[in-house]
Amino acid sequence: MGSHFQRIVDVEVTEADARALAERMVGWMVTEGLITRERMRYGVYSPGTDTGYVPGPNWRRAVADPSDPGWLPGPVAVMTGRHYYVEGQGADEADAAICPACAARTVVIDYPERFEADQEIWRPFRDGIAVWKDTGGGSVACPACATAVPVTDWDFGSGFVLGALAFDFWGWPPLNTGFHAAFRGQLGHRAEDHTGKF
Repeated sequence: MGSHFQRIVDVEVTEADARALAERMVGWMVTEGLITRERMRYGVYSPGTDTGYVPGPNWRRAVADPSDPGWLPGPVAVMTGRHYYVEGQGADEADAAICPACAARTVVIDYPERFEADQEIWRPFRDGIAVWKDTGGGSVACPACATAVPVTDWDFGSGFVLGALAFDFWGWPPLNTGFHAAFRGQLGHRAEDHTGKF
């Protein structure tokens, strides 16, 4: 059956500012009664953390359909530090990457012919991401135009994003549009949404 998550990734905050912003976002959600300061491990399978914040008394305000009285959402995990995030289940690579210099599309997973990444094509991106995670730099030369492009400038599509701050809502009903708008307003940055399963 597995555990489902909804993820919001801030794709603009720097690593230097991520922890302070994370704390501010947690404080806002606590004030709104969406979560508490209590932490728990059960039901958290997020990259970089094994604990999350327990839902608060007003968690239903954040969801689209709060009508099931028996629904008990899981914790909200907060991840800081440079990391890549993948939507879905079990994937570790992007489907494709679009060069911002020439708009060429590099196909990594050639659906429907293949359902796994071509590791030779993905290797430069994987290496660039590893350098970015370690140093904040990292670039990839475009296979089409040979321009060395910072790995953070490549367009991997919404299902694969790089960021220094992310929030996983484990086992929550679908979050509503009002919550998404308020959350982004508090972030003050562009963010991407993911759903997936562990």
